[in-house]
Amino acid sequence: MSQKPRVSVVMITYGHENYIRQAIEGVLMQNCDFDVELIVANDCSPDTTDCVINDIIQKHPQGNWIIYHKHPKNLGMMPNFIFALQQAQGEYIALCEGDDYWTDPYKLQKQVDFLEAHKEYVLCFHKIKILQPNGEFVDDFITKVPENYENQETLARLGNYIHTPSVVFRNVIKEFPPEFSLSPIGDYFLYLLLSEYGKLKYSEDEMAVYRAGVGIFSSQTDIKIQSMIIKQYACILSYLRNEKINNIILQRNFDIVNGNMMTFQKELSNNALAKKKSYFDLIKIIIKKITRYKINQ
Repeated sequence: MSQKPRVSVVMITYGHENYIRQAIEGVLMQNCDFDVELIVANDCSPDTTDCVINDIIQKHPQGNWIIYHKHPKNLGMMPNFIFALQQAQGEYIALCEGDDYWTDPYKLQKQVDFLEAHKEYVLCFHKIKILQPNGEFVDDFITKVPENYENQETLARLGNYIHTPSVVFRNVIKEFPPEFSLSPIGDYFLYLLLSEYGKLKYSEDEMAVYRAGVGIFSSQTDIKIQSMIIKQYACILSYLRNEKINNIILQRNFDIVNGNMMTFQKELSNNALAKKKSYFDLIKIIIKKITRYKINQ
């Protein structure tokens, strides 16, 4: 590629041997009037994901779009995600994890055209279809895009209503805060960060498929999921400097976090994750902020 691409597509993968081909081909089929690079970051998958990726690079007409990184050892989801984002050279970044895929060959063109024409927007996302584990395609039952969805306050008040494979955003974050790397979940945190730079735009065009039941939460126990959620919010609250947004997030999660905190910590007492000082430090942050929130009410 003789010049920097207009769009960098970031795709992280781990154990996606059954899905990665469809994910990559959904990117390589894009019909657009600008250069695209596809950054694939394989987090040392223990299956044949590596073989599938290399086969596509060698045989696909657009295989030269792919910049492939295979880590020699497993980094973990967030370190791998941050690594991939830091490789992006494009003016815009699009996201598609290795178990999802795009269905519209004009997806990138449509979203980039919108962002080019509307400088006040930093991110655009769109409607998706959900593929159930039984092979059935259904309408999105996971998220509901609200009214007045475009600003950070609504995102803070209602939580994540943006599906990862639908996202294209301006490459404006040059350095991620330390809290981002500590968070076990990256997408919602990323959207909150981006919403500091501009508005969010939703499109009714259905241009991607999200696979239900194969992501990070599908293989986790309830207590592990609660651990990840609380740690994510501890990281977000530690980062946020806008007291209004901070308190909105606290208010939305107050009952869940406060009501389950003692039980949660007791359950974690024998969990190796809870023995890490950094984890306890994050729990202390959220407890401190909850206490401050209660006093201010």
